[in-house]
Amino acid sequence: MDCIFCKIIDGEIPSYKVYEDAFVYAFLDISQGTKGHTLVIPKKHVDNLYGLDERTAKAVFSVVPKLANALKKAFNPIGLNVVNNTEKPLQSVNHFHIHLLPRYENDTLNISMSNNQSLYDESKYTAVSDAIKSALNKEK
Repeated sequence: MDCIFCKIIDGEIPSYKVYEDAFVYAFLDISQGTKGHTLVIPKKHVDNLYGLDERTAKAVFSVVPKLANALKKAFNPIGLNVVNNTEKPLQSVNHFHIHLLPRYENDTLNISMSNNQSLYDESKYTAVSDAIKSALNKEK
């Protein structure tokens, strides 16, 4: 497999490892969007969030608060962003990963969301909610 994160896990490519257990590997993102920017990945190759099974998700997400608290103790950030990009437009490595991005006063990281509330009324919210519930029911 030609996956850069699998190669990092296997030790073929060096990394700045901060955590490892039987299922999860965490290391510094080389971009260091902010000081302490850490990636949390499953050791099992999964392309993205859509392919994540429950056991792997539990393993990865159970480590996230542990690492978030370590980042808080180490660097005393004013906050933290938890980010996952799945497929387009922003997923750059096709191996599921979570970005932990400590935030600092005057950092230059720009993560923003649009507020489209004015485009929705009760009927549109209900339609969106019903579509999601219908999709969940089809999984059962």
